[in-house]
Amino acid sequence: MPLLLEKPVAISRDHYLLRIDYPGIKTMPGQFVNIRVGSRTDPLLRRPFSIHNQSGDTIEILFKVVGRGTRLLKESTGGAVDLLAPLGRGFTLIESGSALLIGGGVGNAPLYYLASRLRERGNHITYLYGSKSSEFVYLKERYDSLSDEFILATDDGTDGRRGFITDFIGEIIARSTFDIIYLCGPTAMMHRAVELMRDNPAPVEASIENYFGCGFGVCYGCSVETTDGLKRACIDGPVFDGKAIRWDSI
Repeated sequence: MPLLLEKPVAISRDHYLLRIDYPGIKTMPGQFVNIRVGSRTDPLLRRPFSIHNQSGDTIEILFKVVGRGTRLLKESTGGAVDLLAPLGRGFTLIESGSALLIGGGVGNAPLYYLASRLRERGNHITYLYGSKSSEFVYLKERYDSLSDEFILATDDGTDGRRGFITDFIGEIIARSTFDIIYLCGPTAMMHRAVELMRDNPAPVEASIENYFGCGFGVCYGCSVETTDGLKRACIDGPVFDGKAIRWDSI
């Protein structure tokens, strides 16, 4: 039975790290968990969270407090936790190549696990980390330690470079060649990133931050329009070919 190992730990303003012991669990970067918060029917639906990391039987979930469900999760303590995991389709892991990872805000969360697995395979990693301001930046040392090149940017310039993280994509792809590009963050950020890399030959994988109702393909509440038709983010994704998504429909 999955168990909370400790109360969630604050890692930046409104952001928390939760560790869960789940014997025998096997996950892939980009997959997610669906957690029931509390024992009552309010909130009614489970809350989806990407997997930030896995070490042995312990998984880490990184979340931002934005509503009732995440506020309740912030106050949770040790004991059994009701969750479904692992769910969804994760990222493609390449072997011995060059990867560009671009994350925005809480969307950086699943990219740490991805970076660690890519690093194990000997890949060269360039990481672009975006955030609103320094108070929302979390665990940057973790990301920096796994990167051959690490660029941090904040909208207001209070940490790293000043500007949106997408402002620096042109600079990076102009001087470097990548075998694959990974994205996770706000929809507008990923849309802009894909447009900037539309003519780049490297495949682009984007993890969609969409509404998940059931988490296993029954409710169709997370449907995404793609060039291959309507897809359910919870089972066909949340990772998709970024160039195949019809971003204007999200």
